[in-house]
Amino acid sequence: MVDIATRVHNHNWKIDPIVRSLIDTDFYKLLMCQSIFRNRPDTTVAFSLINRSSAIPLADLIDEGELREQLDHVRGLSLNRGESTWLRGNTFYGKRQMFRPDFMEWFETMRLPDYHLEKRNGQYELTFEGAWPEVMLWEIPALAVLMELRSRAVLKDMGKFELEVLYARAMSRVWEKVEQLRSIDGLRLADFGTRRRHSFLWQDWCVQALMEGLGDAFTGTSNCRIAMRRDIEAIGTNAHELPMVYAALAESDVELARAPYDVLADWHEEHDGNLRIILPDTYGTDGFLRNAPDWLAGWTGMRIDSGDPATGAETAIRWWRERGEDPREKLVIFSDGLDVDKIKALHQQFAGQVRVSFGWGTLLTNDFRGLAAGDGLAPFSLVCKAVSANGRPTVKLSDNPRKAMGPADQVARYKRVFGVGAQQASDVIV
Repeated sequence: MVDIATRVHNHNWKIDPIVRSLIDTDFYKLLMCQSIFRNRPDTTVAFSLINRSSAIPLADLIDEGELREQLDHVRGLSLNRGESTWLRGNTFYGKRQMFRPDFMEWFETMRLPDYHLEKRNGQYELTFEGAWPEVMLWEIPALAVLMELRSRAVLKDMGKFELEVLYARAMSRVWEKVEQLRSIDGLRLADFGTRRRHSFLWQDWCVQALMEGLGDAFTGTSNCRIAMRRDIEAIGTNAHELPMVYAALAESDVELARAPYDVLADWHEEHDGNLRIILPDTYGTDGFLRNAPDWLAGWTGMRIDSGDPATGAETAIRWWRERGEDPREKLVIFSDGLDVDKIKALHQQFAGQVRVSFGWGTLLTNDFRGLAAGDGLAPFSLVCKAVSANGRPTVKLSDNPRKAMGPADQVARYKRVFGVGAQQASDVIV
């Protein structure tokens, strides 16, 4: 097993770039990339870094030269032969050749486009703009770079023994969580922790801990490189990015209202089984389900990613019943701000009503709360979102208004079009 403390202490080794591969990313990004490559390849999209935890001054913590060095390294990455062979020949979600030959031929020669970086008021403004299939692949590595450079900034003055003790305590914390989760009968849990991880080495360690500690209850990881390396399932479906961009391209309110369903109609043509998972909250779950076409009720399940998770699951169960579906045959994936207590409570409440699964993210791969002086390693909310498409601003409403984004006039328009009423705000931790 890797001596993480030693590697951290010597983190300037060339063996330890923050992002090691183009497939050091989440599986859903590659699935969406193929869909976009097929359906909307000529769309120009801009992504931007958004630090929701504005009290953390990233530009004061992270050296600009180090940041540029890591981003430039990512721009130079390309698929190696082993990675290409894995993507072309592996079985994903029970399907061989998930990735089409034309997509793979493009991906094997693709390089990420340039970035724009500047400092403003203690924060970094980091933006990416280009053809949608290319520029979308910046999201996960950009977040991984910023998160790990922040970790390195906090750890840089620690000695070898201090680092040994820090990581021993963090390992004990993860293992205590694993031991609590072992008691849940029928648990299904995957690692969703790439985007806001403490580091690549730490995510890899956490995955190995779950493999040993949970056995078959651990269903896989969102991280493609770790999935390939550890010979486990790559997990992921689709994200808010798709409806946000489709909606921005709409020419009228009628097209806007239809955009979230157009996304899923395209997805329906490409995927079946456990890849047919609805993510309903981009513009409010209630309105999405109220206006959803009947064929969506036949999909495998739903991911609950904002708002109160229990309320979201109850809404999904009620909707399936109203559409003549048996909720006990449906899959509900909880994926927002999870930790052990919430996982245990949600499983206890909904097991038997639906098939329950969990995507465990930041508080698996970045829970160093209270382990460093000043709590400088506590996780925070950093995202990289599509902010425009063909020059038009994107909007996200969410079931939690504190996750909403977009120009005020467009947010008001989207709320009107999608019938979003009063919402309950909750703290955004991760």
